[in-house]
Amino acid sequence: MLVKTFASAVQGVDAQPIIVEVNAGGLVPDNKPWYNVIGLPDSAIREGSYRVETAVCNSGFRNLRLKTVINLAPADVRKEGAAYDLPIAVAYLRATRQIHSDRMNNYLMMGELSLSGELRPIKGALPIAIKARQMGYRGLLLPRENAREAAIVDGIEVHGLSTLREAADFITGTIPVPATTVDTRKEFFRDRMSFDVDFSDVRGQENIKRSLTIAAAGGHNVILIGPPGAGKTMLARRLPTILPPLSLREALETTKIHSVAGTLGEDAALITTRPFRAPHHTISDVALVGGGSFPSPGEISLSHNGVLFLDELPEFRRSALEVMRQPMEERRIVISRARITVEFPSSFMLIASMNPCPCGYFNHPDRDCVCAPGIVKRYLNRISGPLLDRIDLHVEVTPVPLEKLTMPTVDAGEEDSATIAGRVQAARLIQESRFSDQNGIYCNAQMPSRLVRQYCRLGSAGNRLLKTAMEKLQLSARAYDRILKVARTVADLDASVEIQPAHLAEAINFRTLDRGSWGDKGAGR
Repeated sequence: MLVKTFASAVQGVDAQPIIVEVNAGGLVPDNKPWYNVIGLPDSAIREGSYRVETAVCNSGFRNLRLKTVINLAPADVRKEGAAYDLPIAVAYLRATRQIHSDRMNNYLMMGELSLSGELRPIKGALPIAIKARQMGYRGLLLPRENAREAAIVDGIEVHGLSTLREAADFITGTIPVPATTVDTRKEFFRDRMSFDVDFSDVRGQENIKRSLTIAAAGGHNVILIGPPGAGKTMLARRLPTILPPLSLREALETTKIHSVAGTLGEDAALITTRPFRAPHHTISDVALVGGGSFPSPGEISLSHNGVLFLDELPEFRRSALEVMRQPMEERRIVISRARITVEFPSSFMLIASMNPCPCGYFNHPDRDCVCAPGIVKRYLNRISGPLLDRIDLHVEVTPVPLEKLTMPTVDAGEEDSATIAGRVQAARLIQESRFSDQNGIYCNAQMPSRLVRQYCRLGSAGNRLLKTAMEKLQLSARAYDRILKVARTVADLDASVEIQPAHLAEAINFRTLDRGSWGDKGAGR
């Protein structure tokens, strides 16, 4: 008997429909395989014969050892993972007449089976639910742990199941399984600005807080250079607390990526805070940018709509950092393989940190650098010029004086994240209005050169100041547009229509690593 069930394959951050065709008929000798899967399955699917056979028996059904052919259509699409166990098992039970119902035609189903017949969670439940709604299915049958994640999609029933037996009983109408419901907007607004850290915890470092405020207001990439223990990591981890909250569209985009990667966790529904990813410097190229035999998102995609923090930037593999250059510009990563090309979004803010030299104490106010001449510049040269070109703010971090650290909290007078976030949000609203007719541009850092010329015009005093800075500070030509973009953000924070010389001067001060003398012993700051 030939039976069809309906499943889905995830490619990139989207899903496409898969038809599971099962034909069972004719006895098979004991020494012959009874189960054949065709349609470009991977090894996890081929091994599923053992899981399905054992799960069927342990769920109270019989393995009739009929010659069974399973086709996963379309046959030219590569399928991977054990999530096809449930549709294969249900189709086998119907093909062998152990269950009798046509309700399965109304549902798309996915789930991995254990040997006991229990259902285990899968990856990509959210894009699968979106595709099921687009295809007009009545509902979606998934492991219970994935139900809340899929239920944020309106207009489709999502039934969370625990076992193969429960799935069979639901399909035959023996037992009802209530649909899982999630109030998406309530979920979205509940923890949207909930953080465990706050800028009020940071003593001193007013200039660094100012630089991170500018970075957040304009969406600029930033690198922090300073000695060990100066607070670079502590400051970086607080950057998401001052970024504008995620919109519902951004939250859904971000959740889709984490759903495909399998990083949402059990009973998760919607990601409501901006991601903060901090991979170790030993990370491989593929883990950072994405890829693999079956392409999956890397850290730059997992930080989409959030922050990617690269601590000790010069210690990362140069090859991994170089691959980041194009995604930083295009805000997406395209991964091509012989049979498939997938695209992952990667619109993130990069915040990097580094010691100024191998010993860590170049330009330290109290300690001497013990590195030999030329070592400082050689250490900086581990980071390529094209990558530094994409980092708008270069910020030197100095240690906080002891008296500031020991000051009582009530006397510290530190601004909290909510106060800073208010200024950032006001600047972002100005940019939102400015770029309202520009598709895909939401902040100053995303401006192409044509918009820089349009929105970053300088007066005669500003032009003279920038020319003098370029010559006297030996700034590179690549710093020109970056300075103008940052100056535009500084002006937005002051709610100024025009870029004033003071705004430009502050932006110029953030091009530390572009100064020809930086890294020379005895050159000073």
